[in-house]
Amino acid sequence: MISVVVPTYNEAATIPVLADRLAKAMGGRPWELVVVDDGSPDGTADVAERLAPEVPVRVVRRAGKLGLATAVMAGFAAATGETLVVMDADLSHPPEVVPRLVDALGDGTELAVGSRYVEGGGTVDWPLRRRVVSRVACLMGNALVPVRDATSGFFALRRSVIEGVRLDPIGFKIGFEVIARGRYRRVVEVPYTFRDREAGASKFGTREILSYALQLLKVARDKVTGRLSSPRERGRKE
Repeated sequence: MISVVVPTYNEAATIPVLADRLAKAMGGRPWELVVVDDGSPDGTADVAERLAPEVPVRVVRRAGKLGLATAVMAGFAAATGETLVVMDADLSHPPEVVPRLVDALGDGTELAVGSRYVEGGGTVDWPLRRRVVSRVACLMGNALVPVRDATSGFFALRRSVIEGVRLDPIGFKIGFEVIARGRYRRVVEVPYTFRDREAGASKFGTREILSYALQLLKVARDKVTGRLSSPRERGRKE
């Protein structure tokens, strides 16, 4: 079973489109859509629930806007699949790439990251400020994790990667947290093109930048103090 975890806040306009495109992309694979909604006032959770039975969907309702990272962790807990996928609800992550991420798992690979910064990947419709901030953030993260797109929020993993792992749900870069702390032997990057959201308002801002800076400091501290071993060493401890 493949569980696609999608955190939402005011995504009523895009969740039906996302679900339809995912259903077509997944074909005959066994899968489920796990929507984790932070009390969206636009009724996102209700819209998602109405997608059943046409789409295999389960909805986790949370009382308020508690943050993307904790939403993803709640989705992991609710998911039934051994293969987990995380993606945004705003269609910036192409649903058609999900099967490629899933297929990249295997042969010793337990983590596949959707990447804008490897050959074949890219971004479109982004203002210069977003492009600069993203590249700087990735360059900072590159020193701590073995991928070029260190801030990617589009990834697939075996459940074993996070089982028994203490993830710090700070900010919104849960992908960086999984890459930095997860138990895996090999990670690959799968190229994709990031497109700016098709509806609604971006949640990116100064608060998210500061949270990421704090996240970097915590991971760097844990590396220096020996609390954080290399991915390969963590894999051998399974």
